[in-house]
Amino acid sequence: MSKYDVTVIGSGPGGYVAAIRCAQLGMKTAIIEKYDTLGGTCLNVGCIPSKALLDSSEHYHNAETTFKEHGIGLSNLKVDIKQMIARKADVVKQNVDGIAFLMKKNKIDVHTGVGSFVDKNTIKITDSKGKSSEISTDKVIIATGSKPVELPFAKFDKKRIISSTEALELKEVPKHMVVIGGGVIGLELGSVYKRIGSDVTVIEFLDSLIATMDGTMGKEMKKSMKKLGMDVKLKHKVTKVEDKGKEVEITFESDKGESQTIKADYCLVSVGRKPYTEGLGLENVGLKTDDKGRIETDEHLRTSVDNIYAIGDVVKGAMLAHKAEEEGVFVAETMAGQKPHIHYKLIPNVVYTWPEVAGVGYTEEELKEKGTKYKTGSFPYKALGRARASMDLEGLVKVIADKETDEILGMHIIGARAADMIAAGVTAMEYRASAEDVSRMSHAHPTYMEAVKEACLAATENRPIHM
Repeated sequence: MSKYDVTVIGSGPGGYVAAIRCAQLGMKTAIIEKYDTLGGTCLNVGCIPSKALLDSSEHYHNAETTFKEHGIGLSNLKVDIKQMIARKADVVKQNVDGIAFLMKKNKIDVHTGVGSFVDKNTIKITDSKGKSSEISTDKVIIATGSKPVELPFAKFDKKRIISSTEALELKEVPKHMVVIGGGVIGLELGSVYKRIGSDVTVIEFLDSLIATMDGTMGKEMKKSMKKLGMDVKLKHKVTKVEDKGKEVEITFESDKGESQTIKADYCLVSVGRKPYTEGLGLENVGLKTDDKGRIETDEHLRTSVDNIYAIGDVVKGAMLAHKAEEEGVFVAETMAGQKPHIHYKLIPNVVYTWPEVAGVGYTEEELKEKGTKYKTGSFPYKALGRARASMDLEGLVKVIADKETDEILGMHIIGARAADMIAAGVTAMEYRASAEDVSRMSHAHPTYMEAVKEACLAATENRPIHM
């Protein structure tokens, strides 16, 4: 029986990063993955493939809508969905192959199969053919991620009623796609198919899109999606979904009780994800999950069993790849006796539509609820020379600062390259910078980042230069 210092169950961003950091710190490390490829949901059927399709669809959309104004003439423009999906698959392969290389480079043993607890120091690995083996380990990190949530009246049949996984593999451009849920995944994949020619209807139960983010972002996102041509229905509840063979019927009602039924080629159910712990044998080591299926941990991400830790989507907090990565490093360094830290409020959220949306820190709604006195400053993209040059005029930067100290409490961006720009907000807030601090830093011209400087000027003294 092989013996390890630490065994990681799950090879997504949290798991493989944890394994690498453990190996860097001198631990003999194993990682267990039930699928044939490493990388988990994020690299195989989540973050990476969805971004590949988002970029492909945005190229097509720009060619169709803005190239002529740029002086670029095209004829016979069309979508080759098979090639689009093939390119996406190649991007995925390159990334998962890269993870396999990193495992070899760091001398991490990879075991393929389902990992389950025999006891707290013994893990059984069962492969796809039912053959099992066991390994011994001093410590364990559970990093098994999450899976899409099903609705009781809209079970995934993977044909017409689909999850994000199937939405990444469609062999045709739908004439009409209905998306249940106006959150990150639904809007990203909905925008992919809208850009390449589908009619897309988004049905959201709440009164805002991307409801977990700052309210201003939700309002701006709704404007953007409607401008793209999406039919956005807020405060509507889906009551019935039926697969009719060649189409799917979706029945929903407004907050006033008015019922409506529409037909579509596909219904993408995107109402969240839930922790994936099936088959782990948690009961064999006395571990329990909470009412949301999450494994409970202490402030060091240690479970009630002293040598078992859990990270990522199976524990509390936002289900984000980079949050899982931070936790993977945190646990590895904690095991090594170091004193790492994670500031959970400074883990950014990003939506990769176009324009992108990104936020970090407190939202205005959260500060109102806390009773914190604050001030805000905003600056629109349309006032940026760089945005005019690129024709990316949608969006704004919003900065929230403490009314007395001027410390930045939140930064929220909707616009081109928001996903990259939000790192400036994270950096500023990690060092507890004031809005004035950032406003006095030199920002290159012309860039989108000038909007951050101007928003900070607006928050500090209500004196943006270019507005």
